[in-house]
Amino acid sequence: MEADETILSKRDSRSYSGKAISDETLQGILQAGRMSGSSKNTQPWGFIVIRDDAQKAAIAGCGNFAQHVPSAPLSIVVVLTPGGSGFDAGRAAQNMMLAAWNEGITSCPVALHKPECAHEVLGLPEDHTAAMLLAFGYPESEESRHRGIARNSMTDLVHQERW
Repeated sequence: MEADETILSKRDSRSYSGKAISDETLQGILQAGRMSGSSKNTQPWGFIVIRDDAQKAAIAGCGNFAQHVPSAPLSIVVVLTPGGSGFDAGRAAQNMMLAAWNEGITSCPVALHKPECAHEVLGLPEDHTAAMLLAFGYPESEESRHRGIARNSMTDLVHQERW
């Protein structure tokens, strides 16, 4: 896909087929996260790859709306190292989700509402933070990729000079 087509067609999904994601494809997704920009090029992140069903269920328990995570064949937690910001984590996450979609893999970002839970489940160093979880999988169906809700129009979103 061309970059604009990838961006315009990507939608989050919480329904996945059982098809496994290859190691080669995983490496491309992780590379996209690694290469994302960060404040002053500090690269304040690490990524935890989760494929084990029990570990996916455990980390899903750290979010309030994460019931779909165990059904995803792959999850990646974006971990912030000291000094990292949510903005930097979001840039890495979006790169990974777009790279996955370019390979036909849908995704959904998940907030980890219980940081102490995530810290323990993931065995993080004390000064690291689980910023977010990304669930990945091939779409269950075309319909599972979207709910039919139209995007806001440019005229509703864009203002010139002032609101």
